[in-house]
Parts: sequence; structure tokens; C-alpha cells
Amino acid sequence: MEAKKVSDSMVEMRELILPNDTNLLGNLLGGRLLHWMDIAGAMAASRHSQSIVATAAIDSVDFKQPVHVGEMIVLKAKLTWVGRTSMEVLVEACSENYLTGETKFTNRAYFIFVSLDENGKPRPVPKLILETDEERREYQEALKRREERLKRRQITSSCSQCEKK
Repeated sequence: MEAKKVSDSMVEMRELILPNDTNLLGNLLGGRLLHWMDIAGAMAASRHSQSIVATAAIDSVDFKQPVHVGEMIVLKAKLTWVGRTSMEVLVEACSENYLTGETKFTNRAYFIFVSLDENGKPRPVPKLILETDEERREYQEALKRREERLKRRQITSSCSQCEKK
């Protein structure tokens, strides 16, 4: 399995914000945005792994600015880390007013995907080639986020609300 560069799997996706995508204030619904971010992230992870992927976790979702009806949302997804079968993908979103050309950074989230084989079982993914200082920095930060996720998983491995009484 040949290693791949971050740039080999980058994805850019655009959506027009329509009234059905918004709340009563005319702002993009957070759930709709997360749906689109998940799709963009999955496409980047699938391009890297050349496989079907499943979302395993979402880390560090930040909502900075509202996106309004009639604007476009521009989503950019790129891999920041890979393990044996899993990958972390950074998805950033900017709003764009296509009438004025004004763009604003609106959101960022880290998605973790697992590569799956034809039977739905985890399968190995190619290593990630880091070419820039920014890519190396993101990779190191991804290792820290992974450690935090693993700690949380140990703490929250059971649910008192789910147990039968």
C-alpha cells in the first residue's frame, strides 16, 4: 500500500443555503452544516483510503459565524492524521456572498473515519506523507486529540440510562 500526500485527497464542496436549510432567523442549521461537513470529510477519507468509510467520531466542532440564506457555504476537507484503519479529517467552512464576493470563516471540525472492506470490517489505510510544516503541526495536534478521544472512550464506555432496570 503506497503512502499518499495530504494534497492527493483534498476535497472542496459548495452548497447554496436555501430557506429549507435555515432556522427561523434565516441562519444555516447546525445539523445541516454538520451533515455537509461529514460528506466532505468522508469524500476526502474515501479518496485517501480508496474504500468506503464510516464516521467514528467528531471532535472540536466550532461555530464562529452564522451563514445566511442566499449565501454559499464552501467546505474544504483534508487529512491530518492516519492510523492503521482510521483517519482524521479537518473540515473547514467559509460562507461566501456570491453577489459581493465577501467570504467569512464560519466553522471547523475534526472527523474521524474508519476504512471498511466489502464486509464492513476495518481495513488498513495508506500512510500519510507530510510535506509542509503546517501538515506536520496538524499531525502532532491530531495525535493529542486522539489521546483525548481514547481517554473519553474509556470513561464513557457504558451508559447508566441504557442499562435495563
